[in-house]
Amino acid sequence: MQTVTASRCYNCATALPNGTDFKGNCPKCGVPLHCCKQCAHFEPSTRFQCLKPVPIRIASKDQANPCELFSPRVTVARDTTSSGASASPAPTAPRSSNDARAAFDQLFKK
Repeated sequence: MQTVTASRCYNCATALPNGTDFKGNCPKCGVPLHCCKQCAHFEPSTRFQCLKPVPIRIASKDQANPCELFSPRVTVARDTTSSGASASPAPTAPRSSNDARAAFDQLFKK
């Protein structure tokens, strides 16, 4: 199974190209990318909602901030663009009602 690693915008889930400047905005929706919600250390259940020991709380998690601990969040997903064969062939549709009935009866044959 092939995997793809990419950063995605936290707001619109657009895949960000390699070498994206996280000091700017998302190319699709325009939200700031250097913010807590885009950071790999963002965790809502922790103190100040950050896994790193930040000295002060950043109130607005979706606005640009000057945090020095910022690290872009990277996701790993399956590569769905490969042209490999599927695991199971698609079943053929019955040609008539008798074919469907025969297939059903064959499933429960004693």
